[in-house]
Amino acid sequence: MDTTTGQNSVNSGHTTHHSSITTEIIKISAQDDDSQFDRPIKLLTSNEVVAFPTETVYGLGANALSGSACLKIFQAKNRPSDNPLIVHISSIQMLNTLVSHISPNAQKLISNFWPGPLTILFPKKQGVVPDEVTTGLNTVAVRMPSHPIAKKLIELSNLPIAAPSANSSGRPSPTTAQHVYDDLKGRIQCIVDGGSTQIGLESTVVDVTNEDSPMILRPGGVTKEQLQKVLPNIKVYVTGHTKELEEKPPTPGLKYRHYSPDAKVVVFTLEKQSSGGGNGRKMSEELNKRIEDEVKNGGKVGVIKTQKKVEVREELKKNELYEEYDIGTMWEKQEERSAEVAKGLFKALR
Repeated sequence: MDTTTGQNSVNSGHTTHHSSITTEIIKISAQDDDSQFDRPIKLLTSNEVVAFPTETVYGLGANALSGSACLKIFQAKNRPSDNPLIVHISSIQMLNTLVSHISPNAQKLISNFWPGPLTILFPKKQGVVPDEVTTGLNTVAVRMPSHPIAKKLIELSNLPIAAPSANSSGRPSPTTAQHVYDDLKGRIQCIVDGGSTQIGLESTVVDVTNEDSPMILRPGGVTKEQLQKVLPNIKVYVTGHTKELEEKPPTPGLKYRHYSPDAKVVVFTLEKQSSGGGNGRKMSEELNKRIEDEVKNGGKVGVIKTQKKVEVREELKKNELYEEYDIGTMWEKQEERSAEVAKGLFKALR
């Protein structure tokens, strides 16, 4: 286990205080002895917050059974108080302590996708899950992570852990400990550094409280196509469809802006075609013109590419104001490539 405290860089070795909090980075692997988890476990059981890796993104966790502990998540992230938290568990036994009912549809999803990047909305057990977690609603969002470090933290603390992404609210989600440090240094005591996350995209959230109308409330690590193989009638919620749902959201992703980088984002879409390269050439021309205009005005440009057909001119690539991020190519082995692209997206947006 390696430990670093500091304010400037994960590897700096410097110690700087902000708001009377020193942020400590502890490097842990899943193969480490249980004693290496002592520091984060002590913090969690003392109702403090800890950032840790999951298979999706890094989470900012606290004891889900303590309202005062969960309030510290909202304070550290500057998170709106009506934006619910997702509770992370390590066993079905732990789930049964939190929820009043597991429907047949929920059981199907559990059997097929847990542990993994799927969050399920359940009716909560009254008097157990505090209102700070569910923002006063009668439902609770729960998932069972597959990341070995996340599982071990839950098991060793013997606590369900409420954990949104470990970033400042509205910012792109963190996929490395450095991302967490950049956003939350001086606001939290401990970051467990378990390396880069495997998926790099947040969990999919599904509402099955209405057995006849299962609904995807937030897209994420499990795709609609995968879910439809288990629940053929599941649909994706369309923003604006239910005003009450968005005013009092039962889960993150419905009301507030997510994944917002500091820079303006422009999306260029290439339609799939069977032959010829005209579509790619047209997009390349549009992209190059946009880059040229931005650079002429002194603007810095970052291009996130997912298509080999789209090319940026060499003279533009050499400009010091230009940077390119190749996060994978779509349409070749689509499902596999989509996962690769998703993994790199948040990292590039930062």
